Amino acid sequence: MDGKKLENIYRENLEERIMAYLTEIENISYEKSMEIYYGSRLAEKIQDGKEGIQYLDYKVLVDILKETEPELWGKL
Repeated sequence: MDGKKLENIYRENLEERIMAYLTEIENISYEKSMEIYYGSRLAEKIQDGKEGIQYLDYKVLVDILKETEPELWGKL
């Protein structure tokens, strides 16, 4: 397996952990957590690999998401 494939698998697993954690801490459905996550600028940064943000812990990323994109919580 090449590095690009491994990076994609890692990113997909990270996104799953982020959404599962959002579901847990916000007591929302997984579908709602997907809507919040995929509607965020954070998701774009992780997808693009910007600033190495994809290597942070998923709990830290959720904290960053909540702090930097408070408008998303209105969707709850």
